[in-house]
Amino acid sequence: MKKTDDFQNLINQKIGELNFDKSPRELYDPMKYALTMGGKRIRPLFTLLACDMFGKDIQKAIPAALAVEVFHNFTLIHDDIMDVAPLRRGKETVYKKWNPNIGILSGDAMLAKAFEILVDSDAAQLKPLVHLLSKVAIEVCEGQQLDMNYEHSELVTIPEYLEMIRLKTAVLAGSALLAGAIVADASAADQHEIYKFGEDLGIAFQLKDDILDVFGDESKFGKKKGGDIVAKKKTYLYLKAHELAEGKILNTLTYYFVNSTFDDEAKINEVSAIYKQLHVKEVAEEQMVFYYQRALAHLANIHLPETNKAALLEVAESLMSREF
Repeated sequence: MKKTDDFQNLINQKIGELNFDKSPRELYDPMKYALTMGGKRIRPLFTLLACDMFGKDIQKAIPAALAVEVFHNFTLIHDDIMDVAPLRRGKETVYKKWNPNIGILSGDAMLAKAFEILVDSDAAQLKPLVHLLSKVAIEVCEGQQLDMNYEHSELVTIPEYLEMIRLKTAVLAGSALLAGAIVADASAADQHEIYKFGEDLGIAFQLKDDILDVFGDESKFGKKKGGDIVAKKKTYLYLKAHELAEGKILNTLTYYFVNSTFDDEAKINEVSAIYKQLHVKEVAEEQMVFYYQRALAHLANIHLPETNKAALLEVAESLMSREF
């Protein structure tokens, strides 16, 4: 994956060149901290890979790629505040290291910074790129609001959940790829296909996360299994179990999700046992494969040599085969 590694090194270099050594420190230090916490940088990588796939110099896509990554980290800062999450990637979250008000303000500044970076794009592509970033910003907020709504909703359907993760997670993957295609002056048809490829891949990616949270290897996953169960998140696994369960099993599942008086380990063990009994892991894997195959079909619709698509396809395959 030499090309991918080279692109990621370039992204890290350019992020390191962003200047956050300004005053007030309480505003800029958290922004710098958020961008140096690590992560795979998949979204900006998508932007460069898409631009390269369509034959354009990736240097033209650097502003869009950086804007995507800065925007993504803005969403993470605010998500952590809303989720009251103390850790991300094994480090203290911004609001925990400083405080929620600083997290809100630094996140707001990062959103503005994303647009500031984006305006360094070529003038010919600037309008569609600004429109794209504005659109995805609104959609991600819509997805986050739905996620919060569903935490307190007794009945959430699987189609509603899939729409929520499309908005909260998948549209950014699609938009990152679309940004690269816009910079490369790809045709409208190819822009549509690359966006849909990213969107369906993003849904498959989130379904994989749902599965790994319960059934992943802790030593590889990097965090304790069952976090979604403890947090009473209505993931695809829970919703499918709730749909399939009857009688005593349904009552037990509901009981553990409604009450908060249980030991975390007991709750994880009991709910995981129900998931296994109802074979929801296998159903979730089938749904994940469905979206992944649909993503690949969109990529196949782009009339380019397979060699042009090889690096992007390799990244997609690694995301779907990961164990963490």
